[in-house]
Amino acid sequence: MDSIADIETEVALLLRRAEATRRATPDQAHRALDRAAYVILRHLEEHGPTKMGQLATRLGLDASTATRQVATMVDERLVRRERDPDDGRGTVISATPTGLTRLRLVRRARADLYQRILTDWSEADRRTLATMLHRLNQAMDSHLRT
Repeated sequence: MDSIADIETEVALLLRRAEATRRATPDQAHRALDRAAYVILRHLEEHGPTKMGQLATRLGLDASTATRQVATMVDERLVRRERDPDDGRGTVISATPTGLTRLRLVRRARADLYQRILTDWSEADRRTLATMLHRLNQAMDSHLRT
């Protein structure tokens, strides 16, 4: 099998096993946010308040999907929506203290889970995996922008 076929298979298995692992892990903390909320809060934590359109673009979402996801998060008090001070027609999204607290809880639980899963891996192997996953994500982002 060539490398591209191997990569396709391994990514498919990774996605399937990641979801199965999430469901099978008895610790509920890592489920305190759904995937969409987790990614949005990570972005807001790193970049600060973000215009709705920019948030959708940066996360590779269409505007209606981003709007729906953010509306759910507003209802859960994880984020707040405010009128864009530069353009009153737009909306700026920011994380609430509740959202950031929940994000930190989930991030810690996920880190603990991966620590257990990768306990037999050397730090060099973990670093290599992190680097390769980062490169894969960057390549996928680049592909989506074209």
